Amino acid sequence: MQNNDQLKLKNQLCFSIYACSRAITKIYKPFLNKLGITYPQYLVMLVLWEENSITLKDLESKLHLDSGTLTPLLKRMENINLIHRQRSSKDERFLFITISKKGQNLKNQALTIPECILKSTNTDIETLKKIKKDVDLLLKNVVSNK
Repeated sequence: MQNNDQLKLKNQLCFSIYACSRAITKIYKPFLNKLGITYPQYLVMLVLWEENSITLKDLESKLHLDSGTLTPLLKRMENINLIHRQRSSKDERFLFITISKKGQNLKNQALTIPECILKSTNTDIETLKKIKKDVDLLLKNVVSNK
């Protein structure tokens, strides 16, 4: 690649990933609106539907987000009764995030979302699995390189 080509937008991996992420998030929007949650809140719910309870530190790690981003998000989720936040009685440095009954019930409404998103991509499942595997590896390499 010539030197000038390195700075062309069409040659930037970061832009392709960014634009694709935004486009996919846009596809999620009408489905999540029906649930009354945002995409970042959906990511938190995905973790809690698996774990039921998790520390803030572990949630930060799973979502690759810092506490400055998660704290206001979690406060809003607690205000609409999707989660509970509670400090550990043994060590107040630990904040536990626990799914509420309302949050657990939301899972049933969300069950069709992955299939709807798959259809919206106009891509077969095997291709998407390969892309995900490749992007996961890239993420691992980038994060371990910090």
